Amino acid sequence: MTQAAIEADKLRVEKGKRIILADLGFTVEKGSLTGLIGPSGSGKTTLMRTIVGVQKYNGDLNVLGESAGHKLLRSKIGYVTQSPAVYPDLTVEQNLRYFGVLVGANANKVDRVIGQVKLQPQKRQLVESLSGGQKARVSLAVALLGDPELLVLDEPTVGLDPVLRNELWDMFHDLAKEGKTLLVSSHVMDEAERCGNLLLLRDGKLLWHDTQAKLLTATKKQSVGDAFITMIHAAERADQIKHAEVRQ
Repeated sequence: MTQAAIEADKLRVEKGKRIILADLGFTVEKGSLTGLIGPSGSGKTTLMRTIVGVQKYNGDLNVLGESAGHKLLRSKIGYVTQSPAVYPDLTVEQNLRYFGVLVGANANKVDRVIGQVKLQPQKRQLVESLSGGQKARVSLAVALLGDPELLVLDEPTVGLDPVLRNELWDMFHDLAKEGKTLLVSSHVMDEAERCGNLLLLRDGKLLWHDTQAKLLTATKKQSVGDAFITMIHAAERADQIKHAEVRQ
């Protein structure tokens, strides 16, 4: 039986009186590529921040066998935020050597990671002069320096052209084949088609947490986008029935 990389039960995040994540329960298996899909404002970034340990929460959330935020997880998780968290006035190599010191990665590891993300030709190029897709690769390279078991990628392909998006998704699949667990968020429905496993999030509520194949079968749809709409309508009908029962 495959062990879980992430297990959530009644996971809840509130800010003031606003519920951001409403009692979520799901499992992400080790070595899987899971898409966290939902519109802007659905709670994707909050969920990712909770998983990597920088967001307070209620309920249970275990990551790689430890409670989210445990100090033992710091070297096991690679987190790539929406905005590139690298220095634009340094070269690719300089950035990686700097961050490499922080995680104990030597020069050989830096070179291997640069090759892994296919940035060898841009090795001595300033980050500010790179394309959007290349900058995204630099951020991914930084996350890979510590050889993490889990990669959490927040909207890594936003704003990129189709060719660059394809290249990054090919890289994500390669990393999963190497045994790493990836959780990749996106608000673009066609990117969900690239994920074997899906978490569909809307208004802080989880509408689906299983394989893409089972989602399409359950909704009798041909695309994840159409299936997502079906799940939204089903959730709205359930809410209407619940509210009607309360009024009675």
